Amino acid sequence: MINEPTAIQHHPASFKDPSGFIFKANGKFYRQINRSYAENYDLLMSSGLYKVLTEKKLLIPHTEVIDNANQSPDWYKTILPEQLPFISYPYEWSFDELKDAAMVTLRVLKIAVKHGMVLKDGTSFNIQFYEGRPVFIDTLSFEEYDETKPWIAYRQFCECFLFPLLIEHYHKIDAQKLLSVYLEGIPASTTAKLLPFKSRFKLSTWLHVYLQASVSAKNKPTSKPATASFSKTKLLNLIQSLQNAIKPLRVETSLQSTWNNYYDETILSKNYLDEKEKIFRDFISNINDGRTMDVGCNDGYFSKILAEKNRNIIAVDFDSQCVNKLYLDIKSGTTKNILPFCIDLTNPSPALGFNHLERQSFAERAKSDTVTALALIHHIVLSKNVPLADVARMFAELTINHLIIEFVPITDEKSKQLIANKATYHKPYSPEAFEKNFSSYFETERKAIIPGTERILYRLKKR
Repeated sequence: MINEPTAIQHHPASFKDPSGFIFKANGKFYRQINRSYAENYDLLMSSGLYKVLTEKKLLIPHTEVIDNANQSPDWYKTILPEQLPFISYPYEWSFDELKDAAMVTLRVLKIAVKHGMVLKDGTSFNIQFYEGRPVFIDTLSFEEYDETKPWIAYRQFCECFLFPLLIEHYHKIDAQKLLSVYLEGIPASTTAKLLPFKSRFKLSTWLHVYLQASVSAKNKPTSKPATASFSKTKLLNLIQSLQNAIKPLRVETSLQSTWNNYYDETILSKNYLDEKEKIFRDFISNINDGRTMDVGCNDGYFSKILAEKNRNIIAVDFDSQCVNKLYLDIKSGTTKNILPFCIDLTNPSPALGFNHLERQSFAERAKSDTVTALALIHHIVLSKNVPLADVARMFAELTINHLIIEFVPITDEKSKQLIANKATYHKPYSPEAFEKNFSSYFETERKAIIPGTERILYRLKKR
C-alpha cells in the first residue's frame, strides 16, 4: 500500500498520454494505468511480451501495487517500476548512446509485433540508460497491433533517432545540440536541407529522408481516410530497413577534439597522472556515499577508479568524443555502473518543455553525494571567465556531502596557455582565493600538492 496520499506528487512531464501518468510517493516513482489502457496493458502482460522484454533487459520491469493511491475514478492499476538512479535526456547523449537507443527501440518494436502488439510512439524519451545499457521505460507505449495499418510512430522515430544520427554521421557535428532545440525531433524537411548532396545516392537515406520530406511537403489536410494497404510483412521489412540504415552510421573517433587526448599530450604526463591517482585513491578510500558525479570526466580514467568501489557514477564532460569513447569502453567492458553524458557545466541543460517543468534542468537532476572535479577549475575560470565565487556556489549546489577538486594555479603551463591571448581574467586566481571562496560552502578535510607540480588536490566537506 502507498501511504500518505497527501504527499503524492504528479510528475510534471507525465501529462501527454491519456493512458496513465507517473507520480511520486514515499520517495519512489509509480505509474497509474487508466481504464482506457486496460485492454492493452492486459495484452502486454498476457501475451508473453512483457516477460520476453524484461528477461532480455529491454524493458524496465515493474511490480503491480493494489492501491488507487490517487483516488482516481480512471484508475485501473498502479505499477511500481524498478527505480532508475538518474534520468537523462537525448540531448545529453553521445552519438553511440543515441544510436544504441535507436536500435533498442527497433528491437523492442520487432519483438512486440511478433506478440501482436506495436509501439504507438517512437520518441527517444522512452529510453533511459541503466547499468551501462539503454532500456525502454514506457510501459504504456504498447498497443494491440492492427496489421492493416502502417506504423503510426514511423515519422517520430525518424525525427528523434535516424535524422540526428545521419546529420552527425555526415557532418561530424554534435547532434545533441540540435536535439536541445528540436525537442520533438528534427523534421524531415530540415534534415533534407542539412544533409550533403552525396547522401541522396544512398537508398536508405533517399527513402527515409528525401522521400518522406517530399511526401510531407505535398500532403494537405483531407477528410478522406487513407486507403493504402499495409501488412505485417511490410512492417517487419520497414524495421529491417531502419536497422540497416542505422547500423553502419558512425562518427570518426580519431578526429581531434578539445580534450580527447588530454592525458596523452599533457606536459605533466604519466608521472603526474600516477601521483594524482595515489592521492585521489587515498582521498576516496573512506567515502562511502551514494551517487558520485565525475565532472569533466574526460576519457573516464578517474570515473573507472570511482567505479571500483561499486558506486553509482555519473560521468559528464562537454566533449562529446570523450563521452562517446567512455560509453563504448563501458559497453565493451565489465564496468556497468558508470553513466556518461555530454554536459557543459558552464552551459548545462536547462529546464525545458511545458511550463518549464516537463524536462528538469541538469542541476536539479544531478545533485550527488560526492562530486569530483579534476583538472577542470582553470578551464571554467580562465577560459570561460566564471569568477571563483560563482564556481564555488555552483559546486555547492551540485554537492550533497563531499567535493574532491583539483586547483590548477596560474603558474601551471596549462593555465598559461589559457590566458596567453587574454588581456585580463578574473583575479585573484590563487590557492588562497580558491580556499576563501569555497570556505563559504565547504570545510577543508584534506589537501595535498601533487608531487612534481604546483597543483593541489582538495577533499572538501559540505557545511
